[in-house]
Amino acid sequence: MGAGDKIQNAAENLGGKGKEAAGKATNDPALEAEGKGDQVKADLKQAGEKVKDAFKK
Repeated sequence: MGAGDKIQNAAENLGGKGKEAAGKATNDPALEAEGKGDQVKADLKQAGEKVKDAFKK
């Protein structure tokens, strides 16, 4: 996994956490769900990159 990909996935995960927290604070279930979705998407991308790295070795 390249450093750029790691940073991008971490930023997406962090943004998702921010959205989730904002949704909880404002009692906005849609924003909270969107934040959780962003986190899941970032985690899946990271897992995919790890699989690709494993096959490169």
